[in-house]
Parts: sequence; C-alpha cells; structure tokens
Amino acid sequence: MKKEWFFDRFCGDRIAVYTEDGKIVEVCLEDDRSRDVVGNIYKGRVQNVVQGMQAAFVSCGMERNCYLQLDEGAARFSSYDGTSAGKKLALAAGDEVLVQAVKAPRGNKGAKVSCDLSFVGKNLIYLPLTDFLGISRKITEKETRVRLLAEADKLRSSGEGFIVRTAAVNAGKKQLKAEAEYLKRVYRDALETAQTAPVGGLVYRECELPVKLMRDTIAGDVHKVYVGHGERYDEILRCAKTLPDFDVKKLVRYTGERSMFREFGIAEQVDELCGGRVALGNGAYLVIDNTEAMTVIDVNTGGFTGDDSLENTVYEVNLLAAREIARQVRLRNVGGIVAVDFIDMTDESHRNAVCEELERALAFDRAKCRVLPMSDLCVVLFTRKRTNGDIASFFLKPCTHCTRQGQILSDIYIAMRIRGEITDYFANGYRAVIVDMNRTVMNNVLSERYFEEEIRGRWKNKRVYMIPHSTYHEEKFTIRGDNADVLSLPDNAQILY
Repeated sequence: MKKEWFFDRFCGDRIAVYTEDGKIVEVCLEDDRSRDVVGNIYKGRVQNVVQGMQAAFVSCGMERNCYLQLDEGAARFSSYDGTSAGKKLALAAGDEVLVQAVKAPRGNKGAKVSCDLSFVGKNLIYLPLTDFLGISRKITEKETRVRLLAEADKLRSSGEGFIVRTAAVNAGKKQLKAEAEYLKRVYRDALETAQTAPVGGLVYRECELPVKLMRDTIAGDVHKVYVGHGERYDEILRCAKTLPDFDVKKLVRYTGERSMFREFGIAEQVDELCGGRVALGNGAYLVIDNTEAMTVIDVNTGGFTGDDSLENTVYEVNLLAAREIARQVRLRNVGGIVAVDFIDMTDESHRNAVCEELERALAFDRAKCRVLPMSDLCVVLFTRKRTNGDIASFFLKPCTHCTRQGQILSDIYIAMRIRGEITDYFANGYRAVIVDMNRTVMNNVLSERYFEEEIRGRWKNKRVYMIPHSTYHEEKFTIRGDNADVLSLPDNAQILY
C-alpha cells in the first residue's frame, strides 16, 4: 500500500491530507487565526462552581467559559493501561488555576479543560501533576510492556506520571531519558510564564499541525511526504531529522506550477467532503446527515441490483458500506455517537459479519471507537472520539436563505477553490485572470486578505481581477484567463490588493 502525506498552507490555514494508494483517508486542518486550542494551557479564573454537576466554569480568555470537571481522576487517560488514585478538585469562585484544553469549543459549548496537565512527546506523555503510569494498549508483547513501564517509572518523581506511547517500542533508554528531561523543561517554562501571565493568558501552546503530525503519525512505512509551502518545508524538515524511523529523503518540496492538491488529484476528493451523499462505486450509496445529537448514516442499494438473491445483494452492499463508513468518519473527523441504518438482512450470520467488518475497518482509525451489536432493525450504534478540529465547520457555513437550517460552502473554502483554479490558469500561460463571484463573498475574501501570500509570491507579476455580482448565489463563481494588454472590464472590477 502506497502511503503519502501532503502538507500545504493557503488562505491563512494549514492543511494536511493523508492518502493510501491515492485515496484520501484523513484530512487535518488548522486555522492561523483561530488554531485548535486542544493541548494549550491557560491561566484561568474560576467564575462559578456548580456542585450538582460536580463542575466549575473557568474564564480562560475565550469567547465562552470553559468546563472543568471536579472529580477528574485519571479519566483522561483511560485509553491507556495503568492505574491511578484519582483526585477531586476543591475550587471556589475567584480561584486562579492552570488548566489545559482537552476538547475544543463547539457550537454553544465552551472548551473542556483539565487540571491534569500533560506534555506530549513522540514516545512519552509527561504528567507533572498526576500520579499515573500507563502504556499504550497497542504494545502487546508482555516483556516489552514490562521493560518500558520500568524505564518510565525510573524517570518520574513522586506525584508525577508518564504514559508510554506506541512509538516507544523502537526507543532506547537514552532517547526516553532525553525526551523526559525535555518535557519536564517545557513544564518548568510554562510555570515560569504563568507567574507573570494575566488571567486568561496562554502559558503553553501545543505544537503546530505539521510538527504534531510528523511527531505522532508519520513512520518509516510512509512512501513520500510532499510539502507545497516553503516555510512549512523548513519546519517539517527540522522535525523529520529528529525522527529515528523516518528517512528525510522521503520529504519532497513540491515546486510545480499547478496547485499541489489539483496536481495529485486530491482537490476533487476534498470537494466530496462537502456533500452528504457518498457513492460506493457499484451504484449503491451512503447518505450522511450531521445532527446536533449524533451523526446518522443511511445505506441505500441505489442502482445496484446484484446477480444472485436479494439477501446476498443486500449483504454485499452492507459489507462495502461498512468499509466506506469507517473511512468517512475518519475522513470527516466525525465525533460522538454515530447511528448506521444498514439495509435489512434476515440471515443472522450476515448481520454478525457486517458488524465485524465495521469493527475491523474502524480498528485502523487512530481515534478510539466502540461498536455496539447490531439491533434487529439492522441498526448499529458506535462512538468515535474526535481527534482534531471539526472538518465540517471549515468547509460549510449556515445558509442564510433557509433560516440557517441548511448549509452552504464557507467563504474560505470557496477562496481555496478559486485559488487552485487561478494557479492553474497562470500555469497554463495566462498573465491575467478575471473572477466573477458573489458580492458578499468577494468582500469577505478581500477583507480577510485570503490571497495576500500569493500576491506577494507566485502571483507577484500577474494580474487578478475580481468582479462582484449581487445576483450570484454565494457558491457561484466563474474564472477566465486573458493575455490582452488592455482588458475590457466593468467599472466595479477590483484588482487584488
């Protein structure tokens, strides 16, 4: 299997795409203006304590107060094998406290935070305030588990903890010790920053997306890592040199004239994330509907009729759907409860096989998933822990034409699509490009300066004109190239910056 990563930065955002044999499996996004807060540590102030909920609400300088569970124990680390005494926080309104974001704010909910601070390395997670010694369940060899736990135990002082990550299997004693010392130094620096930081101030920021992914996910079995941005390439190269199992020769700086994602056929696949209908390739399809409470997925035979009995036809579609559902929830970073309405099957062995296939496919997901048995109605419920930001909120926004119940493409995603097409026109030899688009979206694109980096760089000696239209739908735009020395344009045409 050919595994590849693609890193790029445009319109002020970092984006990373992981493919297997050319097919997108995972998309990660990070906004420069509002980066994911998960992992960040803040100096907060307790606003109020709700004993009935065993929770406190903490002001951390965000739009909404953060939620802090008072009886945390080691719940955050339940995905690792280990033991801890647990603890209950005693806080009162007005108390200042260092908290770490463990779940990003979403909708009307503020971020979830914890006082159990953690600092993540490639091989270890350092827990300066938590007496917990744990190890990844993916490390299954008994002797290796005993050895690594013993090494981690030697590295901690009283009241501290370490979690041994899966990558530690290939790490030696010196490497583990050096990483532990580094993580402890990062914690001391955070404490020093907190001494003078104002309430609501950020005292520690988690690694940026490219470094985080290089550290956590990219291993020796990756075929290539393509980077389409100069600064990101230098940043990733520095990180790659610290990885013992990664050959830096696999790191490629993409310098093509076309947009990298369009060159490798990724842009078209990303477009599919904006829709709720997913084709299964044989005429059957999925319908994915995100609601406030859960994500609902419906399996349909569509135009697939099979060539045997109805039961076997349905069974074949459901097996294919199970594999694609596992890919889609990972790709869209679906979190929480997922309800799958498979097509009705009467054969119990078929039901069990479909459920087992879903579990097998979900096992490749880095996020923790738990699948419940299939009901008599052929409905399967499973849970998935969201690992990064909400992908849907990046690509879509509430529709203003239907009381905000529906969704349309977001301004930044439209800008990304326009950017890709403009880049292709220039690669094809055009000196000027004219974009006709919705007036409101155009004003937002200009005010946010989404194309500022391109204007200073690869489009420096080119001309890009934007023409607003009040009758265009928000998602509509047209682009054309022109090599004329003098262009015939309407009075409201505007040249970029």
